[in-house]
Amino acid sequence: MENSSDNKVRTRVAPSPTGDPHVGTAYMALFNLAFTRKVGGQFVLRIEDTDQARSSEASEKAIFDSLRWLGLDWDEGPDVGGDHGPYRQSERRDLYEEQVAQLVETGAAYPCFCSAERLDEVRKAQMANKETPRYDGHCLSLTADEAGARVDSGESHVIRLKVPTEGECVFEEELRGEIRIPWSQVDHQVLRKSDGFPTYHLANVVDDHFMEITHVIRGEEWTNSLPKHLLLYQAFGWEPPKFIHLPLLRNPDKSKLSKRKNPTSVFYYKDAGYLPEAVVNYLGMMAYTLPDQRELFSLEEMAESFDFSRVSLGGPIFDVTKLKWLNGRYLREKLSPDEVLERLKGWKLNDSFLGQVVPLAVQRLETLADFAPMTSFLSAAEIEADAESLAGKLEPAEAARIVKVAEWEFEKLRDWNGEAIAAIFKRIAETEDLKLKQIMPTFFLAISGSTVSLPLFESMAVLGPDLCRSRLRRALSALSEAGHGLSKKGLKALEKEYQAKYGARPD
Repeated sequence: MENSSDNKVRTRVAPSPTGDPHVGTAYMALFNLAFTRKVGGQFVLRIEDTDQARSSEASEKAIFDSLRWLGLDWDEGPDVGGDHGPYRQSERRDLYEEQVAQLVETGAAYPCFCSAERLDEVRKAQMANKETPRYDGHCLSLTADEAGARVDSGESHVIRLKVPTEGECVFEEELRGEIRIPWSQVDHQVLRKSDGFPTYHLANVVDDHFMEITHVIRGEEWTNSLPKHLLLYQAFGWEPPKFIHLPLLRNPDKSKLSKRKNPTSVFYYKDAGYLPEAVVNYLGMMAYTLPDQRELFSLEEMAESFDFSRVSLGGPIFDVTKLKWLNGRYLREKLSPDEVLERLKGWKLNDSFLGQVVPLAVQRLETLADFAPMTSFLSAAEIEADAESLAGKLEPAEAARIVKVAEWEFEKLRDWNGEAIAAIFKRIAETEDLKLKQIMPTFFLAISGSTVSLPLFESMAVLGPDLCRSRLRRALSALSEAGHGLSKKGLKALEKEYQAKYGARPD
């Protein structure tokens, strides 16, 4: 694809504030920004917070902080303003309502009153017949008057997109060329949920249009959604932007990058001592090669040479070992010893960090020399612990189960402090009918590498959520490798049990 030199080029990244800031978001932001800087356009940060149950201000702030730590700044967004706001979808509901009403009025969308039970039965029957699971169009048989009367009566309903029953959608994807998808494989997408909030598919099309986005650069998992989006552009009479779908980041086993197999939070890498410029460089290497083939390059150098013809469509492997190697090169080749010292001070060798650690250690110190080995686990990226030791006072299989429950509980915790952490452990012990002293040795070892350490709750508060969650997953991996992990069947059973005892588990 030819790189445009049009100054009106506008791109965006649109994360959801529902969890830890993901390296996948940074990856997409980097490629959007590199292209935009190349052509002198504008880069927009939009917050897709229509999932009100899971969205939070803390997660939104984490998105801002993580992208800024990486140097991926935006021209317009919720915190900097701009001419195309508001930039939070929750503040744009009136606009979505207007567009939904227009779609229903023109017959491009329709109310659907089907219950969850009916939809489940339809999908089960389709799967049994080896058909593509999709809505069967049941409510399309309602006349406009019938549907309107049911809506006016207050009956719960969603608004669905009307999809053709025959033929195929043919579209041009900027990296892959012509793509054809039969309409029989495209579901009658819900556009507005029963709670009145739009789904991603409606909101992103409406927002991209009104924010004048010219190039949608996103992950390849959205390719199959393009027919729905193009139907919406057609129904509204709008010209669609150009679509570029980047290859997904993958684990070393080629599966989609996930926190179960790799740390995925940007803050994990910050807390573990990686340099932001090395992380950005590595994310760029995932799908881009500079003309001179160099391995070390900055955002500015990537933007200067940026051309979509240099984007690789292979499945890029996010390998932490290679990132660590690249980070080491930055430390040795890009920074002087004085600059490394300054980075160390900015990381953890500073009054702010040490001020949290010294009160935890001072009651156990006999000499100043004791401080470093006693607190080393607080500045380590990972610690090692064998499965038998991890079990502590529990059976190994029970230890794996309890650690998994704790992982889920801590993924939901947004107010990360010693008291909140202590409350989770106490809740787990009470819920599982165990004593706190029975479960704590397992967590002391998982977090600190030792059964005798600094106060655990306060140590976890200092470590931060990303390193703590990573260590819990590492403990689970160690138990699994020793034959004490959760099978797929066991994990599914635990998920049901967890939901009954603790509420909905995090995604």
